[in-house]
Amino acid sequence: MEKIIQQILSKAFPSTEAAAYEIAALKAQLELPKPAIHVISDVHGEARKLRHVINNASGHLRPVVAELFKGNTESEEFQEFLHLLYYPTELLQKKTEQFDGDDEARYQWVLTTVQRQFSIVRTEIHSKRRKDIKHYTPKQFREIYELLLNFPAGGHNEHFLTASIRELVNRKMDFNLLQSASRFIRNIAVDELVVAGDLGDRGSRIDKVIDYLMRQSKVSIVWGNHDVIWMGACLGHQALIAIVLRVSLRYRRMYQLEEGYGILTNSLELLARNIYNDDPAEFFKPKRGGERHEIDIARMQKAISIIQFKLEGQMIERHPEWEMDDRNILKRIDYDKGTVDIEGTIYPLRDTYFPTIDPADPNKLSAEEQHCMDRLAESFISSSKLWQHMKWIVERGSMAEVRDTACIFHACLALDENANYQPLEIDGVEHRGTEQFNAFNKVIRRSFRKGHKADQNDKDWFYYLWAGPKSPLFGKDKMATFETYFIEDKASHKETKNQWYTSIHEAEFCDKICREMGVPENGLIVNGHVPVKVDKGEDPVKRGGNAVTIDGAFSEAYGDRGYTLILSENGEYLAEHHGFKDPRSAVRTGEDIIPTVRKIRSYESVRLNKDTEKGKAIRQQIKALDDLIEAYEDGEINEE
Repeated sequence: MEKIIQQILSKAFPSTEAAAYEIAALKAQLELPKPAIHVISDVHGEARKLRHVINNASGHLRPVVAELFKGNTESEEFQEFLHLLYYPTELLQKKTEQFDGDDEARYQWVLTTVQRQFSIVRTEIHSKRRKDIKHYTPKQFREIYELLLNFPAGGHNEHFLTASIRELVNRKMDFNLLQSASRFIRNIAVDELVVAGDLGDRGSRIDKVIDYLMRQSKVSIVWGNHDVIWMGACLGHQALIAIVLRVSLRYRRMYQLEEGYGILTNSLELLARNIYNDDPAEFFKPKRGGERHEIDIARMQKAISIIQFKLEGQMIERHPEWEMDDRNILKRIDYDKGTVDIEGTIYPLRDTYFPTIDPADPNKLSAEEQHCMDRLAESFISSSKLWQHMKWIVERGSMAEVRDTACIFHACLALDENANYQPLEIDGVEHRGTEQFNAFNKVIRRSFRKGHKADQNDKDWFYYLWAGPKSPLFGKDKMATFETYFIEDKASHKETKNQWYTSIHEAEFCDKICREMGVPENGLIVNGHVPVKVDKGEDPVKRGGNAVTIDGAFSEAYGDRGYTLILSENGEYLAEHHGFKDPRSAVRTGEDIIPTVRKIRSYESVRLNKDTEKGKAIRQQIKALDDLIEAYEDGEINEE
């Protein structure tokens, strides 16, 4: 095997000299400052806000530009340059109108602007290898980029730059250069974006969120419980399809399904019209207004909710090992009395209209419901864009990631009241604590290798990850969806958090988790999932100082804020974002989200690549190249 690896490696490094030069570059790379990594969480479909946070590098670019403009942040030029970096398409459309017919003014502006852009580039490339910089450079602009990177110190004649820019202006290709340079700056300012779960739901368009993430240079996904319901729905799991539809209806987000993914929902509309036509569906009214009549949305939501509860009940009966019989909710209703038994307490139901439920077999779908679900499943499975998006999430994703000292996972680990790990049997083996991450990685990846033909038990795990009491993506005793709709008494709505949310305040406990995840000291646990209620005095940084929750209520429905955790060479910082309208308004009014940045921890000295997991990978590359050189010298492999 070792020789095969060396033969493959020799294709890229065909001589001792080539391998030695690469080793020299890799050893130099070890001594470079580690590049910045940004971590965000719980985007929940807010595509416009996500775009701004990515484009302004979570506020990183603003102070860099302010220094370039010598602190003159009130000037129109400063605002315009910022918007060129953030929203080049919108800003350049405005400039096209401004320079209509005046090529000389356009040339002067472009020449000044592109030189400013590359002043920013030169401040941002200090932790990059030249070959990495080349990787981000568009081929058509490679020569002019090289000139601008080294101008005027590179010794080039000034006319080479001015004549090049003038010709681009004459051919109206100059704005393409500016647009590509803005993207280039954003790519090198942040080495990697890690999204710690929950890309969709509540907000308007999960499809646009994923589209924009797919266009970024380096993105990793840590799955959240809202992600797995979309992933499972993509595989044709009918209970998860019902959940995705119910949530989309609850927040009036059907455009993402119908327009974004081409999902046909007319079978559900027909079911609601035929079966619930006289139902006021008072407790199923959507959370916001929209074009469709409110009562139609409410009836559709009730229809799919009843289907969801039935399919959940069927699944719970298939998996007695989950110990979730208390959530087999339709079997706990007394249909004659109009009451339900929740954990031994009898509650009156505020809605007793159940036209499709047979009290003798409450979890059985009616013929109309089964037809509806079959049509919906067919539409979900056949959506090529949905498959493309979910497959990308799986390929770029995992249950947990480690970046330097940060241990990133969406929600929690299942603990009992004594803070001991609760076991969960996966693939016939009991897994506890951080062991569960890799076990679920395997289940999810093999499911997507088989697509909608994946094993039913494997697909059922996606539901458990959504709402199971021991799920590392959930962390509560129950998902009280039924209670919220059908019971007036809010005591029944309470979802009790697991011990994790208390223990995470303890520094020693967090150190233990980080050591298990491969960070021996100074680890930082990074979670999302639970919105931080800043207005109620909650702090994203836990009392022990080595855990942080970065769900800052990014979604408009939950507060319209949001956090970025910035893992820089100097320390760890938390940027808090605020509300935002849209790109065109920003360019027109000069608006910007200026985040409030807070230091979490600073390092005694600059963190270098050699101090991180990236350094470990580089040292492995060096070892492989050393072995290749030895093979060349011993005559085991021929040099070119």
